Amino acid sequence: QVQLVESGGGLVQPGGSLRLSCVASGRTFSPFVMGWFRQAPGKEREFVARILWSDSTPRYADSVKGRFTISRDNAKNMVYLQMNSLKSEDTAVYYCASGPFLSRIATTEEKAYDSWGQGTQVTVSS
Repeated sequence: QVQLVESGGGLVQPGGSLRLSCVASGRTFSPFVMGWFRQAPGKEREFVARILWSDSTPRYADSVKGRFTISRDNAKNMVYLQMNSLKSEDTAVYYCASGPFLSRIATTEEKAYDSWGQGTQVTVSS
């Protein structure tokens, strides 16, 4: 059983930055992929970014490309999301997730992930 705990959310002005962190715990933690998703009020949860645990290959949603950076620290079982140039439309609850290798399921899809954190609120407002 994997537990994921996010931190780092908060209130930031447009154009500002935040760094989200996610720490994983469990008897053996060796995922295929770690991802960040977000859910804004009244909207469905959407993919933000993911990183392959083995070689750090990232992938981003078009809406955050060039502004957000995902990274990981294998030794600490942590994944990060550096968010720069934040916009009001980035306001959402951000979720960390981990998943095993599943063929034929894209790592941008929620069903590729089997463990989820409780979420951390990010609010971008002046």
